[in-house]
Amino acid sequence: MPLSFQHINHSFGSKTVLYDVSLDVADGERVGILGPSGGGKTTLLNIAAGLLRPDSGEVRSSYDRVSFVFQEYRLLPWLTAAENITAAAGCSRETALALLNALELGGEEDSYPDSLSGGMQQRVNIARALAYPSDMVLMDEPFKGLDEELRGRVIEQVDAYLDGRTLLLVTHDRRECEWLKCTKIIEFDE
Repeated sequence: MPLSFQHINHSFGSKTVLYDVSLDVADGERVGILGPSGGGKTTLLNIAAGLLRPDSGEVRSSYDRVSFVFQEYRLLPWLTAAENITAAAGCSRETALALLNALELGGEEDSYPDSLSGGMQQRVNIARALAYPSDMVLMDEPFKGLDEELRGRVIEQVDAYLDGRTLLLVTHDRRECEWLKCTKIIEFDE
């Protein structure tokens, strides 16, 4: 299995957020992760990305290149929208512009993050992750702050740009899992 979590446990102080989580993810599979806030979904993504180590259990991953859409935008304020994409993804300006256009941000490529709305910054965040030549894409509530119509159109573009890459999607909305054709849905309890 390209990605395997075996009996993962993780706590923050006295609060256990992951208890005995086991999950295998096949190459190119799309996995939706649902559950309440504070239920460990983001923690699992951070472990998958190698940003956090579990307290116990084993994680095996054959993915060398991982891109991440964090809940927070994490855009560099001194770079424009296009520069945020090219700097992080190592792609050409043309690739960045194509993604910005696909995500309905054409004309904003030279705008700085502080002049963009939250939804616009989130789409730059998504574009940056899709531009990076990763084998796996981790998305943590990537469509929050987008109205229903725009969210649908952005999801269509994300679906197209994933192009066979493995996806782990954290969301509170089961429909997003369906729209992104997740073949496996994991539900975390409180």
